[in-house]
Amino acid sequence: MNAIPLIDLRGNIDSSASIAHETAASLREALASVGFAYIAGHNVQRATREAAFAASREFHASPLERKQSIAINGFHRGYMGMASSTIVTSSVAKVTRPNMSESLMLMHELPPDDPGLLAGLPMQGPNQWPDWVPDFRPRIDRYIAEVDALGRYIVQLVAMSLDLPAHALDHHFDKPTTFLRLLHYPPQPPVTDDQMGSAPHTDYGIITLLAQDDTGGLQVRPRGGDWIEAPPIPDTYVLNVGDMLARWTNDRFVSTPHRVINRSGGDRYSLPYFLDPGMDALIECLPTCADEANPPRHAPVRYGDYLLDRLNRNYDYRRAPVAAAAAV
Repeated sequence: MNAIPLIDLRGNIDSSASIAHETAASLREALASVGFAYIAGHNVQRATREAAFAASREFHASPLERKQSIAINGFHRGYMGMASSTIVTSSVAKVTRPNMSESLMLMHELPPDDPGLLAGLPMQGPNQWPDWVPDFRPRIDRYIAEVDALGRYIVQLVAMSLDLPAHALDHHFDKPTTFLRLLHYPPQPPVTDDQMGSAPHTDYGIITLLAQDDTGGLQVRPRGGDWIEAPPIPDTYVLNVGDMLARWTNDRFVSTPHRVINRSGGDRYSLPYFLDPGMDALIECLPTCADEANPPRHAPVRYGDYLLDRLNRNYDYRRAPVAAAAAV
């Protein structure tokens, strides 16, 4: 594969529509070959997406001390400063320098009486909102609602592509683990050695829906191939498989390494949305993805255990004594 396939939803996010079966077949081919696809014809409004990008730029333009006032906490919510994360994925690449990016991490919003929040369970805390940015939360809440609806339709297409009923996987997302990361990459020199905006890595969970600005810099390394560009295409999302979906499908779908190198000479902004199951979800080979000739390749794993292990290894703040205690 030397290009990422484009799948046009043609404005449909209803898995009962006749077009959904055709879309699921196209999705199966893309995710089994390169693990990535451009998604066009979705229902996330351009104005909603542009408002979210504007909110991100306004936040990142804030004084550093203000951003640091909502620093990332033990529930993985808040501001992560420049060069504060290092991707630890030895099977993908040897990484020696932290990523040159900063971000605001927002996760699934919980009601005040949520049992997990009240108990302080891992990843079940309140978001930290930059209340000094005018209308920040309404813009982001609207964006999350629209991109989440797209993500849930993609999950149904995934089920259909695996010869399962469209809603077979929905219950895993009744109380999902979600992340919206408002990323800012500063300009980098035209030639770099081991310094990257985001070092080669695979994503942790089920699916990622990435909105890019028009800067470029995303690269993908398909199975058995070299790095290829994933340039921005107007009004599309970049969809990719995460590690948990690869395990669910017995590696039928591939969790593909990707990286970001910002050689544009300017700033780069992106909005990745990660839609994952509940922390207690047991990820084991789906029944249509194994047989006697192709038995399950991975032991069952609790999604929350896998997630916490990856976060604990990749983020500096989780190795600090106070943060580690809060995350227990």
